[in-house]
Amino acid sequence: MVHVLSSRTLLHPADPERSRAFYGEKLGLPVYREFGTGPERGTVYFLGGGFLEVSGRASERPSPAVGLWLQVADVRAAYEELVAAGVEVDRPPVKEPWGLVEMWLTDPDGTRIAVVEVPSDHPLRYRP
Repeated sequence: MVHVLSSRTLLHPADPERSRAFYGEKLGLPVYREFGTGPERGTVYFLGGGFLEVSGRASERPSPAVGLWLQVADVRAAYEELVAAGVEVDRPPVKEPWGLVEMWLTDPDGTRIAVVEVPSDHPLRYRP
């Protein structure tokens, strides 16, 4: 069995500086660490219980099969903050039939991002 000590999601953007501006400045993700030099250097952002690494460069758009799921305490407050920061929100917060409140946006390369609030009465908050 594999014993995982840490993990991160890797994104290789078409324009690394544009993606760093999006994730670091517009979304306000805190930087965990940086490595390398130049425009294709790596930046690792802290995502609660995980990490997001933006590094290198890709000439192809990301697969629509890959997306990010970011849980926040208050998705409506996050919506207001993101709009104020100039982030284009694809869909404002909506309570879904499965009980989560979800907002959707897209990063500069087309990676879909769900920003999710788990309400206090949702089954994800407790174990039966």
